[in-house]
Amino acid sequence: MVWFGKQEEGENSEVMDQGLRRPSNVEAMQQQHRKSVSNKGLTGASALTVRQSIFPITLVTILFFLWGFAYGLLDVLNAKFQNSLDITAAKAGGLQGAYFGAYLIGPPTYSGWIVRKFGYRWTFIAGLSIYGVGALMFWPSAVYRSFGGFCGSLFIVGSGLSTLETSANPFIATCGPPRLSEFRLELSQSFQAIGSVMAPLLASRVFFKETDDKDLSNVQWTYLGIAAFVFLLAVVFYFAPIPEVTDADMALQAEQSSGLTGYVDKPMRRQYKLFFGVIAQFCYVGAQVGVAAQFIKYSVESAKISDAAASDRYALGQGLFAIGRFAAAGLMMVVKPRWVLLVFMTGVMIFSAAAMGAEGEGGVAMLSLVLFFESCVFPTIFTLSIRGLGRHTKRGSSWIVAAVSGGALFPALTGLAADHMDYHKAMCVPLVGFFVAFAFPIYLNTVCAQELDGFRESKIGYKDDDGLAIGDIKHEERRASVVHEEKGVLAIEKEVAN
Repeated sequence: MVWFGKQEEGENSEVMDQGLRRPSNVEAMQQQHRKSVSNKGLTGASALTVRQSIFPITLVTILFFLWGFAYGLLDVLNAKFQNSLDITAAKAGGLQGAYFGAYLIGPPTYSGWIVRKFGYRWTFIAGLSIYGVGALMFWPSAVYRSFGGFCGSLFIVGSGLSTLETSANPFIATCGPPRLSEFRLELSQSFQAIGSVMAPLLASRVFFKETDDKDLSNVQWTYLGIAAFVFLLAVVFYFAPIPEVTDADMALQAEQSSGLTGYVDKPMRRQYKLFFGVIAQFCYVGAQVGVAAQFIKYSVESAKISDAAASDRYALGQGLFAIGRFAAAGLMMVVKPRWVLLVFMTGVMIFSAAAMGAEGEGGVAMLSLVLFFESCVFPTIFTLSIRGLGRHTKRGSSWIVAAVSGGALFPALTGLAADHMDYHKAMCVPLVGFFVAFAFPIYLNTVCAQELDGFRESKIGYKDDDGLAIGDIKHEERRASVVHEEKGVLAIEKEVAN
């Protein structure tokens, strides 16, 4: 199943054969692509400028914010369900398994196939539609107070969100000049973090301020509102002018950058950086979710405070997480992303270890700083892992998204450790995951430095002295014309001299 949709990827020779027949970046922005687009064909989007990419990036960033808001709201709604149905801690682990299990199944199979077969637009629409169906399923689950129905609904919601991630993350990373790839995804995901922070605060202070824990009526109507909203968003994405970036476009871009990066087309089985990135992402996301799942219980144990006070500490930690993403995005404009990842992962390691030994509010502060340094890790691992994949970009992206399924494993292990020890010692489980992920930036900074720095130095998508985008067909035609004129002048001068 991992190779599902492999036939949608072309060979580099097929891409280069399209040569001077390929569209320009202007044509890429003009084409609506409401029908499916061939993943093997060039669209001209390999050389989009910053100006051309601003609108589609902004639109998808709005999606990131709304998606983060809905995701943050899910935590509150799920807690309401658990309290109403008296769901035990063990069953709560099953809920996480249902949600994150969808990430293991969807991206390598149907989600990855949709994005390669029909393109980004239709994958956005499919993801939003699946998400909406999952939200609607919560209504009968609440009416019948069914735990099985609740798990099924969460699985469908997870399927929708994993489909969105399969399209949104690579789209942001590839839509625009390649040297800004990490910055774009980091900045977009910063707004997702803001949405995740705002949603629980609004839910607790507005949506469910004066409701009984056993009453699910407000939860049902909230889910219905979410469903209506995401279906409306799917319609917006149908009409929005979104350029399609195909694997053929990424193969052309990689070839054009080969002088700086040393790029050589390789089969998928030899993409070792990608495989390491998948393992690192699996362990990192699992550890991140493990910390988040136990943060409140850890705070209660460490600082001897109430659950409500611990929830406030967690909200502060989430705020630090959002601030960290904006800070990392700013750093990436002046510092190499591979260095930023190494520094932030080092901070995660240091403060995770410190949280195991610190007591009182100091321990809570250490764990809050873990959230701050976690901020940039997921999007940076994502973008650096797909660098140089060329024609394998969409499939490789779906594997990285599938690694989010690590969130189904680590929280259960962390909770199990806490049951047998305490929450301080249980933090050793996320620390192991962080340790494995920490090896990835070390690998990038030692083995892959030239390749990654080459993409950062690339001028593709930037304008030359004539106002043409470097890497675009118009730029190459102009260069060919200048060379032809220069040869003609030399021939005339030679003839006159004779």
